[in-house]
Amino acid sequence: MNYDVIIIGSGPGGYVAAIRASQLGLKTAIVERESLGGICLNWGCIPTKALLKSAQVFEYINHAAEYGIKTAPAEADFAAVIKRSRGVAEGMSKGVQFLMKKNKIDVIMGTGKAKPGNKVEVKSADGSQKELTAKNIILATGGRSKELPSLKQDGKKVIGYRQAMVLPEQPKSMVIVGSGAIGVEFAYFYATMGTKVTVVEFMENIVPVEDEDISKQLLRSFKKAGIEVMTSSSVESVDTTGTGCKVQVKTAAGMQTIECDIVLSAAGVVANIENIGLEETGIKTEKGKVVVDGFYNTNVKGYYAIGDIVGGQALAHVASAEGIICVEKIAGHNPEPLDYNNIPGCTYCTPEIASVGYTEKAAKAAGYELKIGKFPFSASGKASAAGAKDGFIKMIYDAKYGELLGAHMIGANVTEMIAEIVVARKLETTGHEMLKAVHPHPTMSEAIMEATADAYGEVIHL
Repeated sequence: MNYDVIIIGSGPGGYVAAIRASQLGLKTAIVERESLGGICLNWGCIPTKALLKSAQVFEYINHAAEYGIKTAPAEADFAAVIKRSRGVAEGMSKGVQFLMKKNKIDVIMGTGKAKPGNKVEVKSADGSQKELTAKNIILATGGRSKELPSLKQDGKKVIGYRQAMVLPEQPKSMVIVGSGAIGVEFAYFYATMGTKVTVVEFMENIVPVEDEDISKQLLRSFKKAGIEVMTSSSVESVDTTGTGCKVQVKTAAGMQTIECDIVLSAAGVVANIENIGLEETGIKTEKGKVVVDGFYNTNVKGYYAIGDIVGGQALAHVASAEGIICVEKIAGHNPEPLDYNNIPGCTYCTPEIASVGYTEKAAKAAGYELKIGKFPFSASGKASAAGAKDGFIKMIYDAKYGELLGAHMIGANVTEMIAEIVVARKLETTGHEMLKAVHPHPTMSEAIMEATADAYGEVIHL
């Protein structure tokens, strides 16, 4: 069985690469050990958004009186919420199956391993195994929940994000360790559903990769929502011998003990680079990631790697973009290397967070003189009408040339607004051009124009 391309892993990097390879006329196969769509589609991006939407609907109903609507007291059916989320994921997975058939891609179920000599070994669940050959082999094996030494996951009381999506019953209390995207999204979901949530973050600010102003606003919003947040703190141990958990947390003020039903470890992800054939083929790794060039070639000719197992942001849309660039280069095209400084990041708690480019701190460290503008949603007519006044938009420009260095947003639906900035930066749009691009009123997005106007001393509605 000879192929032009074999891809190991069918997440948003792998399956997108497979489709693009097929479109380019390459005979393509994809190897998947579990479910088409990988973690993102089955246990990540998609089902979590379904959970968050249920929480949002529940929150809307509970605050219906604020919109002049009388309702009976709402009651959350936790099992039904989980079931809906799983149904959404299953539907999307079937969609990927359809795309594989439509694009004539061979799907081989089993655990794939790269072998020397352009070969891939596939072990099926029944123990049988076969060997395939391909001119080009792409490793797209993704990542998994990172396990901290002080926080061993047992899958029942100390869990990772995967178990958090399918708990058999809603916990009364939960400690979430880590406040990146996974941590704060689950914090919002469980707190909104009625669980007492405590977030423990090692760094000084929650969502530590974001601009500090964004972190401070989310902290205010979370506290208002009744979520307890402990920053500059670390979980030293968890005692699970009783009915619940006793969590020992080291803080600046000393040790504290928190009792809860469940501890969720949300300290990030680690790359799946074990047992995929790196040692046998001689593929180099560094700091737990596969080393690649700008077109995802490893150091061994004919072997490539994309997604969470290489450097760069561990995001679905990054993996997809890398997959497309990788196979276009294989097919003899001349794609542009990916600009990792123009990758949008989105976090789907309430309020949502979206950002791209430099933070204020990073821009200053890079030596730029800055023009910075902010526009709060409390001054937005659309946000007031929608009852979503939490948050703001912050725009960062280079004072000398007007280059759009970065944008940072927190508020309702900002994840739908960040793409404007990504396109603007790709087109090298200046602050003056952003200011003079007429934005519709009333919209949340006109806050981008207003924040730009603020940076240039021309803001109207502040």
